[in-house]
Amino acid sequence: MARCEVCGNDYGMSFEVHAQGAVHVFDCFSCAIHRMAPLCEHCRVQIIGQGVEVEGHWYCGAHCARAEGRAGIVDRV
Repeated sequence: MARCEVCGNDYGMSFEVHAQGAVHVFDCFSCAIHRMAPLCEHCRVQIIGQGVEVEGHWYCGAHCARAEGRAGIVDRV
């Protein structure tokens, strides 16, 4: 068993996420999202989907990127 690095639960079905040279241990996807999902720099929502990255800044979508003055960003449908 391994202990979740977010909530501390010692769970037999925990899992590892390997990202950017680090290994993280979680007991559920909620904890993984809480720790790893970037925050939109405009509305502060956790970005679980694709998001929009502009010059090193993360936004949940084109609307928030434009609200922060980023130009030329469009959402894809």
